[in-house]
Amino acid sequence: MNSTRRRTVVPARDARAVRLAAGDRVRVVDLEGRQVGDVFCFAAEDPSEALSAAHTRTQLGRLFPALWESFVTDRRRPILTLVDDTSPGVHDMLIAACDPARYQALGVEGRHASCAENLHRALGEVGLRTAVVPQPVNVFMRISIEEDGGLTWLPALSLPGDSVTFEAAMDCVLVVSACPQDVVGINGGNEPTALALDLLPAHEPAERVPALHDTGDEQ
Repeated sequence: MNSTRRRTVVPARDARAVRLAAGDRVRVVDLEGRQVGDVFCFAAEDPSEALSAAHTRTQLGRLFPALWESFVTDRRRPILTLVDDTSPGVHDMLIAACDPARYQALGVEGRHASCAENLHRALGEVGLRTAVVPQPVNVFMRISIEEDGGLTWLPALSLPGDSVTFEAAMDCVLVVSACPQDVVGINGGNEPTALALDLLPAHEPAERVPALHDTGDEQ
């Protein structure tokens, strides 16, 4: 990858796929704040191997990696490393990607955009396909685990400009969906908004994007 930083905007309710070489970095930016992004990642040489939330939790003994820890595939190989996080650090690896059946169960009539459909379409645009929808890494998503084991869907805390940066541990294809969920209030109770993918040259420092809480502004 050349030394020029490149930005791909992920429109609200849609997804985009980018190819990464080992060592490349990609920053997922919440442009307007409180927008959840579903992150999927596949081995470039064999897309049947994908980032696995379950295997990552098992490998690390944590609900979400700490900085400089790696997400692993369903074959237990590192695929992405978390190298920077300017957000409040609240993310999720428990909840499945939304799909048509999810919206039907929530009482939505007719077609509704979903992260599962977005994934298939985005992969198709780079000439790939997957038979299954892996459980995503849900950046900026806030899920509370209650004492009785229940789960509560809460509004995201991310502010405009908050970002999460990953480094590719292998050649891979990363897909990010700007989650179209507008029934359950995970996206700040607002209409879904856009995200951005900043592709960084290999080993470039993960320079932080200015965000409201970085400047001392009141929230």
